[in-house]
Amino acid sequence: MSAPLYNRDILALAVATAEHLPNPGARYHASARAPLCGSRIILDLDTDEGGRVTAIGMHVEACALGQAAATLLARHAPGREIDAIRAVRDAIAGWFGGTGDVPDWPGFDLLAPARDYPARHGAILLPFDAAITALEERGARV
Repeated sequence: MSAPLYNRDILALAVATAEHLPNPGARYHASARAPLCGSRIILDLDTDEGGRVTAIGMHVEACALGQAAATLLARHAPGREIDAIRAVRDAIAGWFGGTGDVPDWPGFDLLAPARDYPARHGAILLPFDAAITALEERGARV
């Protein structure tokens, strides 16, 4: 029997988006929308001089899975550069497509039941897409 799609751990991560409030003063911003489900995120991001994420703020309008993915990004992106975030985003997409193992990102194993629900994949990828967009904006400014 497979694990339930929405469980206590997912719901706890979903409400934890409140720990990462929007930061209009951040240096980089991105907004993104998942066309299939309509999930939306506005992401505010700061980096250090080396391009490593130092802080993420966000406003997320998504299902519990999308909110949980956003929390996992906000908690574990600090200290990472765009290449690491892009690599995990690609690993998530590959895993959704049936190749590879559960992506190597802290807590992502909690989202494993969502693999069988393609309509939720866009919401889960959304925060990673927004972070990449924001970090690409940084590259354009350098």
